[in-house]
Amino acid sequence: MRLYKIVRFPWYGYVALILCLVAWICSWLRIEPFYRYTFFPLWLGYILFVDALNLHLQRTSLLKRMGIRYLLLFAISSLFWWIFEVLNIPVQNWHYHLDQSYSPWLYFVLASLSFSTVLPAVLETAELLLNIPALRPQLPADQAGPRLPGSVLLGVEFLGCACLLLPILLPHYCFGLIWLSVVLVLDPINNLIGRKSAIAHIAVGDWRFIVLPLAGLCCGFFWEMWNFYALPKWSYTVPFIGFWKIFEMPLLGYTGYLPFALELFALYQTVLWLLRWHEDYLIF
Repeated sequence: MRLYKIVRFPWYGYVALILCLVAWICSWLRIEPFYRYTFFPLWLGYILFVDALNLHLQRTSLLKRMGIRYLLLFAISSLFWWIFEVLNIPVQNWHYHLDQSYSPWLYFVLASLSFSTVLPAVLETAELLLNIPALRPQLPADQAGPRLPGSVLLGVEFLGCACLLLPILLPHYCFGLIWLSVVLVLDPINNLIGRKSAIAHIAVGDWRFIVLPLAGLCCGFFWEMWNFYALPKWSYTVPFIGFWKIFEMPLLGYTGYLPFALELFALYQTVLWLLRWHEDYLIF
């Protein structure tokens, strides 16, 4: 049985694991000239290795189901994180440290490549966590769940708009609201138009949907760990909670990864609706 499992493990999973390890070594040991460009191959290796694990354990994976459309995850992921870069302007919670000067065009290309790995990493990790029965959402993957009353959706939308506005007006005190703003703005819209939404899972008491925030937290740990000795890298300036750091991130800051995963999910559902894709290929 063990031999069967080893043989059945996809070949690209081994290549991805090697890519991830080599990029990690080059990054932390500052091996010239590769260490400056290791973020994308490091996370590409992680993504494809986890996809191979999912295919091995579940006999299905995002890459298998999506085919060439899998590349769309990377394209829209770049767009997603640039949105958060804009949201960071008033609060200035994270800063990038570069080892050299980059032209604006080269910086945009390298940053966009790095940002492109965020969404697929979280979605692949969520599917991996689904191997734990207690984390499998009860709402079927092919059902969007109930449409909530308009008054409820309008109330959530109002909260989302407030979470967008307050960090601009009071950045020192309301910085944390940016990690709620996007999901609170888009989730009720997704529910209204019949797309999947976190609010629908809450409405039916399907708390197992926490698998997605947990995936965000898992990825957050690896983001911070691999960032710690890397260059270029990022660091944080967070009022009130900038203590008890794990790597560069304050301990309480890790809670931001929980709603962040829901924001990615809400953005993803909205983009699929704009593209008029009825299937989203997720199994949760």
